Amino acid sequence: MDLQVIQNKIYEVRGCRVMLDFHLAELYQVETRALKQAVKRNIGRFPSDFMFVLSKEEANLLLSIGVSQNVIPPDYNFGAALPMAFTEQGVAMLSSVLRSQTAIEVNISIIRAFVLMRQMVAGYEELLKRIEELEASTDAQFNDIYQALTQLLSQSQEQKQRRRIGFVTYDKPETDR
Repeated sequence: MDLQVIQNKIYEVRGCRVMLDFHLAELYQVETRALKQAVKRNIGRFPSDFMFVLSKEEANLLLSIGVSQNVIPPDYNFGAALPMAFTEQGVAMLSSVLRSQTAIEVNISIIRAFVLMRQMVAGYEELLKRIEELEASTDAQFNDIYQALTQLLSQSQEQKQRRRIGFVTYDKPETDR
């Protein structure tokens, strides 16, 4: 399974990276209704840090950032069918609830996608830290260069305002000889 496809279905909600029930159902090749029923029958396996139900506002916010309108129509009256959001641990737990071979294979790919995203974030944090260190060490050097350039520019402005020196010719009107 293509990890990029999976990564595009991972969202940040309530400070957690999650996948939504309808995306998981699509990947597992089951109906969303069947996935939700399996979770509800085994709700003890899904504490709040594994799975939570989105509020209507959260669902509409996800819609506004690009979740397909075919999946969540705008201002839809969700009623009792609000989307479920599964954290990485919740996705891993789904493999014990959905016992098909497809579910096992998809779960492995999803877990790899979560791990890859975590590694990328760690890499970005390290890169940001190194950039900040570089900026701190070079700020003094760039400040000196900036001051020197500013001084040179101000000198060139003064030179433009000086009266020119050297051989000057004046056009004399022709007079009768």
